Amino acid sequence: MKKQTTIRKYGKQHTKPKRSRIFAELPQTPVRAAQALGEAALEDDALAKVTEKLSTVQIQDENTPPPDVVEPVKRPRGRPRTSKVGPEEPTKCQTPQVVLSPAGSTKSEPPAEPSALTQGQDLKVLSWSEVCPPGDRIVKIAEASYAEVYRVTNERGTSIIKVIRMESPIKPQTKAQEKAGLVDEEPHSEADLVGELKISEWLADIPGFVVYKERYIVQGKACREVLETHQAFHKKLKRQDPDRLQFYPSPSRYLDGTKFLVVELGDAGTALEDFELTTADQLWDIFFHVTVALARAEAHIEFEHRDLHEGNLCIRRTGDPIPAEHRNRSGHFGFSGLEITILDYGLSRACPDYENEDSVPVAYDMERDLSLFASEHAAQCEVYRQMRSFLLRGDRVCLPPKSHRQPYEEGIDGPIDWKQHEPYTNVLWLAYTYRYMTDNFRGPKKELNAFKRLTKELWLYLNPKADDGVPGFESASDIVRFAVESGWIEEDQLMGGREEAERSILSVLVDDGPNVDGAGMADISLRRTPRRSCQRIVTKA
Repeated sequence: MKKQTTIRKYGKQHTKPKRSRIFAELPQTPVRAAQALGEAALEDDALAKVTEKLSTVQIQDENTPPPDVVEPVKRPRGRPRTSKVGPEEPTKCQTPQVVLSPAGSTKSEPPAEPSALTQGQDLKVLSWSEVCPPGDRIVKIAEASYAEVYRVTNERGTSIIKVIRMESPIKPQTKAQEKAGLVDEEPHSEADLVGELKISEWLADIPGFVVYKERYIVQGKACREVLETHQAFHKKLKRQDPDRLQFYPSPSRYLDGTKFLVVELGDAGTALEDFELTTADQLWDIFFHVTVALARAEAHIEFEHRDLHEGNLCIRRTGDPIPAEHRNRSGHFGFSGLEITILDYGLSRACPDYENEDSVPVAYDMERDLSLFASEHAAQCEVYRQMRSFLLRGDRVCLPPKSHRQPYEEGIDGPIDWKQHEPYTNVLWLAYTYRYMTDNFRGPKKELNAFKRLTKELWLYLNPKADDGVPGFESASDIVRFAVESGWIEEDQLMGGREEAERSILSVLVDDGPNVDGAGMADISLRRTPRRSCQRIVTKA
């Protein structure tokens, strides 16, 4: 018998969630306290006393002078925006080098300010042979926005490492490589790296996101194992897509001075693009595990992923599937034995303290390279255009590649600013995930047809190509509401999580006002467009 449901309405009535609507009271990443000035002064005095006694010994300075500041990207003039003006971009990433002072020097240089990348830490420097010593196995598994992703396995366990090339020397391309049309991914400065590292730490305690372990520098020529897995990875991709270009330099071109920032993460499983989907239970669980994770992150740090394609979503089996005859629930969620992990926050946006007016969001400025919106080499490229079109127009219309040639173009809120919070970008990527899974399903057709039939109304509101008069979801949280109202997910399934730290996910879905029905769901205003209805607050100069 079909479950009776109430009339559903979509959208948010608040400018931003209240504190009582946050999913999880999660421990925050510890903040490294700056050393007190008094302690620094004492250390300087002690150092001065020692150096006064030295005359012929060469003194090793621990720090280099601060590097030049990277000029922030200048935006064209436009009407005032609501997003806050952030600080200048961090300085270019430069690893401190050892400098020998002239003999007889007795004066110590003042210490340079700690790098934003290292956050006061001394990052250890390893060689590739130390990253993958004899007995370990390294496999290249993906290429992210600006990083190569490897899985390293040994008797102690498995880790995922993201390898990001920093500004450092590398061998030029050979004539054969130039003829093949290889396109080198540009090295990245500190300004490109700090944001993702911050977001990784903010998300680490939210279920569904990768566990952050540590980061370090890898420098020098590549070992044989790295070169072999790089070649095997690209041979596999060439078989799948003969026209695909190689964007990352071959490890054979690494020099003694070639440097990489390596971020080590917990093992996330198998990428969705390599996972064979064979049951409808897998479709239900993967889609709604991703949706719930994004909804939690939206509420906790106003998170938008902005690059959630099949290579950045991993699947891992944590239990056995539950047969239909052994199920004690009437819904469709939680029977496959699978869990998901969301990777790669290189293009993401987040704000950890969004209720504080002085809080500045962390976001990658996608206006810096508009080629992302002009590319048509993969299905995911359309989602990039959908996101930017939404910032320009505020509706579902996706502008063609030729309409994305002017950076910081004037949109409905002024010049495009990727720091602006628009959770509809998460909806666009969830729609992409839905289509990808149904298009690549390898199980019985009757199971796929049953899944599509049950989720027909969901897809109607999720579809970015729906007619103008069709209501649309504004956020991942809206989709979770819909799933609970439809009886697909039960409330107790949304409680707990990593170390049982979270409250029910519904604590962020229910308004504080009296307009709550008997099922505990909020009355949400009907929206004919995914555009947020709240008024922007214009800050005066």
